[in-house]
Amino acid sequence: MEVAPQLKDSLNRNFFDLLGSFRQISSESVQNQLVLQRVEVPEYLTLYSPAINWILQCIAYRAPEPLLMEMMERCKKLGNNALLLNSVMRAFSAEFVAARATDFIGMIKDCDEAGFPKHLLFGSLGRSVACADPPESERLTILNEAWKVVTKVRSPQDYINCAEIWVEFTCRHFAKREVNTVLADIIKHMTPDRAFEDAYPQLQSVIRKILTYFQDFSVLFSMERFLPFLDMFQKDSVRVEVCRSIMEVFIKNQADPTRDPVILNAMLHICKTMHDSVNALTLEDEKRSLSLLIIGFIRMVSFGRDFEQQLSFCVEARASFCNLESVLVQLIHTVNTLAMETSSVMRGNHSRKTAAFVRACAAYSFITVPSLSSIFSRLSLYLLSGQVALANQCLSQADAFLKAAVSLLPDVPRSISVEGKLRSSESFLLDFINNFLSTLLVVPDHPEHGVLYLVRGLLNMVQDYSWEESSDAKVRVYISALPLLAAMSQESYLYSIPKVDSNETLYGGDPKFLSEINKLCETLIGQILDQLKTLGRDEQSARRQASMAFSLFGVLLAHGDLRNNKLSQLFVNLWNLSQKHGHSETRVSVRTLDFLKLQSQQADMSHLSETVQRLALQTRT
Repeated sequence: MEVAPQLKDSLNRNFFDLLGSFRQISSESVQNQLVLQRVEVPEYLTLYSPAINWILQCIAYRAPEPLLMEMMERCKKLGNNALLLNSVMRAFSAEFVAARATDFIGMIKDCDEAGFPKHLLFGSLGRSVACADPPESERLTILNEAWKVVTKVRSPQDYINCAEIWVEFTCRHFAKREVNTVLADIIKHMTPDRAFEDAYPQLQSVIRKILTYFQDFSVLFSMERFLPFLDMFQKDSVRVEVCRSIMEVFIKNQADPTRDPVILNAMLHICKTMHDSVNALTLEDEKRSLSLLIIGFIRMVSFGRDFEQQLSFCVEARASFCNLESVLVQLIHTVNTLAMETSSVMRGNHSRKTAAFVRACAAYSFITVPSLSSIFSRLSLYLLSGQVALANQCLSQADAFLKAAVSLLPDVPRSISVEGKLRSSESFLLDFINNFLSTLLVVPDHPEHGVLYLVRGLLNMVQDYSWEESSDAKVRVYISALPLLAAMSQESYLYSIPKVDSNETLYGGDPKFLSEINKLCETLIGQILDQLKTLGRDEQSARRQASMAFSLFGVLLAHGDLRNNKLSQLFVNLWNLSQKHGHSETRVSVRTLDFLKLQSQQADMSHLSETVQRLALQTRT
């Protein structure tokens, strides 16, 4: 075969001579020798298989069909030779065997069971008909004949080895009824004496084959014996692996959201099995992988406009997946989205019912968020849930969420783990606070808690928080709060929420309210200037001082009334301070000056002309 693969005459003679001499095995002398050596005939015959298989593979390689037919006929004439028949079915192409499957079944029936087990012969035939299609009119007969033999195999291991092969043929050519019958038979054979414990690889193969051909999960889960079949996977690691494979196929092939109760109940059971496998020793990567699969399922569940049923599902899912934090986070996002969809769909209709449902969604989030271990997840979800409640005119719920977020700030650690590495939490905290400040513009004051009570509460927490000694984060927050206060002092706010009266409506430009804003601004600016003075005492802090001064300068430019002499002087001083040590970015400074000059040419901004003349760029020489 290596030097002249086209020359097969010698191989043919080799094989035909083997057939001629094969009868010697049944001679008295050979049989007596086997008895003497205590070797059973079936076991002895298997010693010939590798050589016979190799000879037949070489002959069958690119062989014309007449030659194959001749060899098949010679095997028939030899009669009762299961070993040769098995080698023929393994060596010849699957297409050749499948097209003549009925003939091969007849030959298998003629074989002596004592010489070579028939279930092995049907196993070889099953491999061929699983890869190539036999004639359609013969398929049911082929399955019935094969299964008559398979189901009578007493050894559980021999049985499952053969049954696993025929599962693919059954899935490939038949519907759920036949597959369900096969599953029932496997359960019947493998359950006694817990035989399934020694056959997990074969049982897993059965699952994989079913999932390959049945990707409509409403059909799959309507098989009565599918879930009982899954119950045979008692070993935790194997059971989770099987559930994972089912989930992966579901997420990949389930194109549309579903509300099918058969699918939901089965998938909840499968996801719960994965969730319950998590313990203190489970690696984070494994948790993340399982969570992504469960989240993929949750995202595929939709009850349309039956919002109450959707919320009920989320309640059940929360109870089922309470140990996987990212799943709980997804559920909270789902419920908040649900609240917004309800409000959008039901706007103007059933307002009381809608409000009650939104409050139920808020209650769900308020109960669930504290169970999260990640403090930034809690903060962001408190804020998100508060924003959703506010958008749905649920003011008391919004107030509760925002207060909960503020009260949580002192617990934020200085460092957090990000992808297994410790990082400073400062940037995350500043991002959250800036987002929070932007929300406060549209949050009306509570009638019992005084003017700007949430703003004051936030700033008090920032004041008391234990920032790092070398950090300017606290002052950065104060600088960020000034634009909010400036926006709050306007007669008409930059943005608002429909049907929610913000402070612009509640106070209507009340001088007392504006006075409170001015006092708070003065306090914040005073704190910022104190920090600038502190930095000025240390030459190594000059760059930080310049950056902070320029940030406050920018706020005054955007939001301050520079017609006020005191404020105008502060404006100039901050510019000079930012330029003092040459640490400012020259390009930014030049562009800022150009902008100011352009602005000063406008009729209502003429007061800037004198101020601009007092601003000079610091050279770095």
